[in-house]
Parts: sequence; C-alpha cells; structure tokens
Amino acid sequence: MAHQHPPRFLKIVDDAKTRVRETNVDEVKTMMERGQKFVLLDVREESEYAKDHLPGAIHLGKGVIERDIEARAPALDTELVLYCGGGFRSALAADNLQKMGYTNVISMDGGIRDWREKGYPLTKG
Repeated sequence: MAHQHPPRFLKIVDDAKTRVRETNVDEVKTMMERGQKFVLLDVREESEYAKDHLPGAIHLGKGVIERDIEARAPALDTELVLYCGGGFRSALAADNLQKMGYTNVISMDGGIRDWREKGYPLTKG
C-alpha cells in the first residue's frame, strides 16, 4: 500500500531524482546473486530496519547518513546502493551523498515494499 505523501515532499523528491541514478529491486537482487561488491544501505528509521531488512544491508538512517557515511565508506568511488520504504528517502539521501563527493551512488526505486511484494528474502531483526 503506497503512502500518500504531501506535495512539497514530493517536489523535493522529484528534484533529487533528476540528479540521482536509480535501479529497481530486480537489478539489486541480480547484483547480489552475482556476488557484485557494493555497500547496501538501509536509510529507513531504526525501528523499520529492526523489523526486517534486505540481506547484508547496513543501517545508516537518513537522519545520520551524511554524518556517518565516511566511517562506513571512506572511498568516494565505493558503490553504494541505498533503499528505503519506497524509494523517496533513498533518493534524497543519494542526492546528498553525491553532493559530498560520492560518485557511485544508486537509489533503489520501489524500496523494500517492492522487494517484499516480489517475495525476495529478508533478514528479520
């Protein structure tokens, strides 16, 4: 069930999406199956991550990602794949990481909701 987001929020998300690279859940799953090296970042709230998350995902919430990313990914060319509930918060976070100089940032459109709908594996807790 998609959330009804307010128009000003959607406006900044749409603006961010003009600058960020996006992928979808099928491509991320394929990247995982191929053993491709990338850092998978869950930018949702801690309580959302605690419920369930994509296998191998690191929690780095949207509220702290800019402050804490350099400890997790010091190299600016690290491949970073970000996801959230539906792809809006991850687009905003990806845009900010690019402003910080990260050059290989991807937002997963559809987020964990699309992942769940497809029945892909999740890690509980």
